[in-house]
Amino acid sequence: MDFKKLAVIPMAALLVFSNAGYAQAHDGEEHTPTVETEAADLRSTLDHLLSEHAFLAVETMRKGADGAEDFDQSAAALEQNTMELSDTIASVYGEEAGQQFEEMWSSHIGYFVDYVNGTAEGDEAMKEEALNQLSQYRDDFSKFLETATEERVDAEGLAEGLQMHVDQLIGAFDAYVMGDYETAYMYEREAIGHMYMVSKGLSTAIADQFPDQFNNTDPATPAADLRSNLNHLFSEHAGLAAVAMQNGIDGSEDFEASTMALEANTEDLAAAVTDVYGEEAGQQFKTMWSEHIGYFVDYVNATAEEDTAAQEEAMNNLQMYKEEFSKFMETATEGNLPAEDLSEGLQMHVEQLIGTFDAYASGDYETAYTELREAIAHMFMTGKGLSGAIVMQLPDQFMSEMPEEMPNTALAPPAKPVETGYYQVQ
Repeated sequence: MDFKKLAVIPMAALLVFSNAGYAQAHDGEEHTPTVETEAADLRSTLDHLLSEHAFLAVETMRKGADGAEDFDQSAAALEQNTMELSDTIASVYGEEAGQQFEEMWSSHIGYFVDYVNGTAEGDEAMKEEALNQLSQYRDDFSKFLETATEERVDAEGLAEGLQMHVDQLIGAFDAYVMGDYETAYMYEREAIGHMYMVSKGLSTAIADQFPDQFNNTDPATPAADLRSNLNHLFSEHAGLAAVAMQNGIDGSEDFEASTMALEANTEDLAAAVTDVYGEEAGQQFKTMWSEHIGYFVDYVNATAEEDTAAQEEAMNNLQMYKEEFSKFMETATEGNLPAEDLSEGLQMHVEQLIGTFDAYASGDYETAYTELREAIAHMFMTGKGLSGAIVMQLPDQFMSEMPEEMPNTALAPPAKPVETGYYQVQ
């Protein structure tokens, strides 16, 4: 099989910036914190697309190694993600820069594909060449972003972060091929999490470079951090749940490791709830969240056994969970997250995960990956909604000290570098 075959999907318009003016920096004497600012929305868009890239890249490399029937559709989803990332860059820096980004980003995906091919063919020289090409890409791409951001992104620091990205994806793939599935999923989760540092750094640089375009707002406020953290954990849940369900119906050797990764995600989500609402609420959340994952597993088992009654029971249990969990979160947020609204969102979550699984099980892989991407994207709405409710409920915990008027930092960098974990935004 030629793993370089990437199906091209027509590109949909990507709306990156909100037309509404949010007022974190200007309205209100105390600068009431909010998760909804132009800069926070940019960060969230980058959260979404960059983390989805890492997830889809790992999964596509595995599909390639396995010679899976859905490889082409997985690769096509990865290609569509690239197109949307390129659109985002173009919306800030123009079409030419967007095209440059697309060419470089696509080339680095191609080098990962070369590594997969080299592994399949036992060709060590081909693998080494792929790694050399990734090293060259790392340097070229770092300089491209340093130039685009007018040196707000430091090329040397970015190159170090890109090397980490390469190491994580190659590590996840190598461990998978060797049958060390626990390590493979550990690297996958690290690769996904790492991209949230990328989005924080890049959005900080862009918002500083174009303050008027982002209404002088900051993408790295405590409120925006909360939104990003919940974006990370909720969207990772959707991706890992879909993979575990696929592994379950396939009887894959890595099924147990994939469920362990999903359980680790649940632990992290429960810890996030505990940080805000305390141990008792965190435990309640964990119990209900784990139960709803169990109902998805029941649905997978019922599908494998062609037991329609058991499928229906699993769906009924998910319906009951939806109502109970919605009421729990409404109570926890003191009504700032209405149960009715959350219930509708949870129903969509259920339908998307069941939809992607049913399509996968029936061999309709194009629909499966369309539903999967929608399921991941939907969780960013969940992250926004819950973080917004928490900030509204507990504003004092998310206050930022801000000047009455944000300075125009596009002309000169601040005196001290801002360490972001991935970029050094100067």
